[in-house]
Amino acid sequence: MKGLVLAGGSGTRLRPITYTSAKQLVPIANKPILFYGLEAMAAAGISEIGIIVGDTADEVRAAVGDGSGFGVEVTYLAQDQPLGLAHCVLIAREFLGDDDFVMFLGDNMLEQDLGSFLEAFTIGADMAAQILLAHVEDPTQFGVADMGEDGRVVALVEKPKVPPSDLALVGVYIFDRRIHEAVQAIEPSERGELEITDAIQWLITAGHRVSAEVLSGWWIDTGKKDPLLECNRLVLERIETSVVGDVDDLSEVTGRVVIAAGAKVTRSRIRGPAIIGEGAIVCDSYIGPFTSVGDRCVVRDSEVEYSVLLSKSSIEGLGRITDSLLGRGARVMRTETAPKATRLMLGDDSVVEMP
Repeated sequence: MKGLVLAGGSGTRLRPITYTSAKQLVPIANKPILFYGLEAMAAAGISEIGIIVGDTADEVRAAVGDGSGFGVEVTYLAQDQPLGLAHCVLIAREFLGDDDFVMFLGDNMLEQDLGSFLEAFTIGADMAAQILLAHVEDPTQFGVADMGEDGRVVALVEKPKVPPSDLALVGVYIFDRRIHEAVQAIEPSERGELEITDAIQWLITAGHRVSAEVLSGWWIDTGKKDPLLECNRLVLERIETSVVGDVDDLSEVTGRVVIAAGAKVTRSRIRGPAIIGEGAIVCDSYIGPFTSVGDRCVVRDSEVEYSVLLSKSSIEGLGRITDSLLGRGARVMRTETAPKATRLMLGDDSVVEMP
């Protein structure tokens, strides 16, 4: 079985972070989101992975390389325009051949591993596809499955006004070779894309078996700030304490905390779960729970909690910062320069909430 990871989206919902960075490389607990999916595939025994890339192809290539760091072999597949998930299957035809494959959205995070999901497909009775579903509060915002009593998927409906269930597609699929006929047969949707839901529905209508498994753990689409921060919280809850960096005698570290090599904590309090990246400096500050401080960040004379700081960002001389996402190299500081005023330099789609 092969893997197909979709990492070509532009990440408009995470701007301005994604103006200069691929959304799949935004870190959760100081590890790019994309890496979690690659590791999950490797752990499930998948060794050949195709990655669909778009405008941020160079950045994704630089981060992932040839895949050897994950124990896999990676092939990059260019998608010039975002024309839908089924279009990704079309352009990956030569790479996939006639092999079964699992398709995974590169900006999704799942608690559940892929092993049992793949096993259920391989032992299934002539299944053309298997989809992963999750119960959601508002199914009108998702592709939703209508399930039969025998566990088969009867129909898929995209963002239905009257949902047949609360079971939404979470962006993990397994297909056999018959999906290639399906994606060739469907037409673009009203938004001009080849929808994977239409391709799966084509399989169902053609009489092919499509089964489903309901997710047992959590699932988060990390495409917006607040879900990304929630995902960071969930992942940090599972970390194990590891203090490799320097912590002086005037500092206090409690709970599950990772302090990476080269980090320096001085006259500060770190309350876990939290992670301090390589070469980061925390001085005269408080880092509260569910906070990820990226590599080479600086936090001085400030309080930060429930936040994600990307590499080389800095916060200096501030009060309490919470529920925040700082991009790479971002600087937030207090100044005594007269006249005293708030001075801002913000990119498109930035959000500032003042007390």
